[in-house]
Amino acid sequence: MSKFFNDFKEFAIKGNAVDMAVGVIIGGAFGKIVTSIVNDIIMPPIGWLIGGVKFSDLKIDLPGVNLGMEKLEPVTINYGNFLQTTFDFIIIAFCVFLLVKGIKKLSAKKTEAPAAPATPPAPSAEERLLTEIRDLLKDK
Repeated sequence: MSKFFNDFKEFAIKGNAVDMAVGVIIGGAFGKIVTSIVNDIIMPPIGWLIGGVKFSDLKIDLPGVNLGMEKLEPVTINYGNFLQTTFDFIIIAFCVFLLVKGIKKLSAKKTEAPAAPATPPAPSAEERLLTEIRDLLKDK
């Protein structure tokens, strides 16, 4: 049992697990910010432009059903809420895309170092011997 807890402790303290936990927490907070931007800033003007429609209120009402003595309540298909959530997702995905692209660009500049010119490999023994023979023949 002690080995199990030691393995878990090693996993939890590793940089990757901690980094992932921080990423999830920051991502959740970032998602709330973007959702607020969509719900409170972007969607009201769009709803106003199309006639004062609030997307989250769009729905299709299905009629109630009589089952003899008991009547079931009407059901709604909330397609407006689906549209709202889809807009949220698209904007969050676009923001994350821009963030990742910016981070890659910054990290590429840091790791990019001027490449040193490659030194040609030393000639083999056979090439040196052939060079000496050529030079001797030139002298004659």
